[in-house]
Amino acid sequence: MTQFDLTDEQRQIQEMARQFTADAITPHAAEWDEKHIFPRDTIRKAAELGFGSIYVSEESGGIGLGRLEAALIMEAMAYGCPSTSAFISIHNMASWMIDRFGSAKVKEKYLPSMVTMERMGSYCLTEPSSGSDAAALKTKAVKDGGHYVVSGSKAFISGGGENEIYVTMVRTGDDGPKGISCLVIEKDMPGVSFGAQEKKLGWHSQPTAQVNFDEVRVPVENLVGGEGEGFRIAMMGLDGGRLNIGACSLGGAQRALDEAVGYTKERKQFGTAIADFQNTQFMLADMETELQAARTLLYAAAVKVTANAPDKTRFAAMAKRLATDTGSSVVDRALQLHGGYGYLQDYPIERFWRDLRVHSILEGTNQIMRMIIARDMLRQ
Repeated sequence: MTQFDLTDEQRQIQEMARQFTADAITPHAAEWDEKHIFPRDTIRKAAELGFGSIYVSEESGGIGLGRLEAALIMEAMAYGCPSTSAFISIHNMASWMIDRFGSAKVKEKYLPSMVTMERMGSYCLTEPSSGSDAAALKTKAVKDGGHYVVSGSKAFISGGGENEIYVTMVRTGDDGPKGISCLVIEKDMPGVSFGAQEKKLGWHSQPTAQVNFDEVRVPVENLVGGEGEGFRIAMMGLDGGRLNIGACSLGGAQRALDEAVGYTKERKQFGTAIADFQNTQFMLADMETELQAARTLLYAAAVKVTANAPDKTRFAAMAKRLATDTGSSVVDRALQLHGGYGYLQDYPIERFWRDLRVHSILEGTNQIMRMIIARDMLRQ
């Protein structure tokens, strides 16, 4: 990225993602939402473009791009369906963790099928009693010869019950973050089971379920990183995940804003298009300004994460907080501009309103983002 602009290559990547979205996602997204369809085949078509391994290294079969390019792809796909884009983001986070921290054996075992999304990956950190306080997780892994014996449960897992691979944070040591390790667990390992699919406000195109481990024997070679490094690995994964979910909010909000512009130019009240009312113009101007400000911060944060800058975590948190809050606010105002029609499923606005709401909660709530930002400021 040149200062305040995209390179020609980045624009080409963005255009490729936009074209894929227009052809393969946007025409079907409403049906996926209404009928709770998990579009596995479409997701695998995205993987054919490299979107299942965006920042997995080329040596491991990925396309080896940076976090800004990933954000551009996620933003473009979210224009059609934030739920599907976010699902692909989570798979990318799981595959990157294996590529970045896994041994040669683990990479060889899992990455070829994850790059093609023949096998899809989930990120398992949250537990029924451990959300924002992630370091308090209780899922336990006890070493027994050449295996870890894993018992516990993970909650709100995207891909739960459908995905084949679960990159899971487990407790191998004492309480606190230093006692946490990271294991790759497979769906078909004996002792792995799933709760019922959660009934959610939005994100209907992707499955979400509790994942249960009952004395699951996981080979020691499935350890990602060293024992006790799991929490650090999980947090590094979240830096990128926060950028991606922020980008999904940008894409969804941009779609809502574009829909609002089109609708207000066509809809007439009191004998004139509502776009001609000054109140409408002020609303649209504020939505555009706030969205562009959030986009600029998110792109800057993405460059910092790629460069491993010292303040990358602070910027990722700031960008996630601003992009997700702004995204929800823009969609809410777009719905208001549609009036009663915005509340109907005949128009896409209500779906985006539902899908974007969860972005302020996952990958760390926006209240936790404020804590991360402030602690980094006060540490200096």
